[in-house]
Amino acid sequence: MNIMNKIRLALAVAVLTFSTATSALAQAPLKIGYTSVEYVLSQMPESRQIESDLKAYSSQLEAQLKSKYADYQTKAEAYQKGASTMTDVVRADKEKELTNLQTSIQEFQRSADQSLQQKQQSLLKPALDKLQKTIDQVADENGYTYVLNSDGASPVLLHGPKEGDISDLVLKKMGVTPGAPKAAPAATTPAATPAPATTPAKTKTKTKKG
Repeated sequence: MNIMNKIRLALAVAVLTFSTATSALAQAPLKIGYTSVEYVLSQMPESRQIESDLKAYSSQLEAQLKSKYADYQTKAEAYQKGASTMTDVVRADKEKELTNLQTSIQEFQRSADQSLQQKQQSLLKPALDKLQKTIDQVADENGYTYVLNSDGASPVLLHGPKEGDISDLVLKKMGVTPGAPKAAPAATTPAATPAPATTPAKTKTKTKKG
């Protein structure tokens, strides 16, 4: 068999395979379900522990941020009171210290936000893995071909019949009795701390000659 014949045979097999697959798909019943991931998560017992752990972690970050800001305020007030009697060298050193404290506070705020998001993802992962596994089981047991998520500002599902909602089936599969919707675990951002005031402008004071 020459090369051209081999190519023709390969194409013929490919066409046959595609036609068979298409025919099987057309004959298979298509059943689509949907669920609210946020709703199911909020009903899971794990959600309460996740929320508690996240709040505790957020409180630690917030306490550290407040401590840094309090330190800045104390030193800024001391600078304001004594600036007129400071030598140029001392004043410059104090201003540099205040500027460094400002930078430290801003960097800590950014780092805390990122750390809190990572903590949330870490805490949610086991619950999300469990949810995914249960959704797969419910879909297989009830003959759902696809399961969509109805959450979010731009949900995958825009409309669907009530009987297509498998949220309660998923909860029952996990041994959870469906109840009233609760807020799903969400990131708790540290309370906003007022931004440090800008470093006081240099006060022109003649250095006293000793």
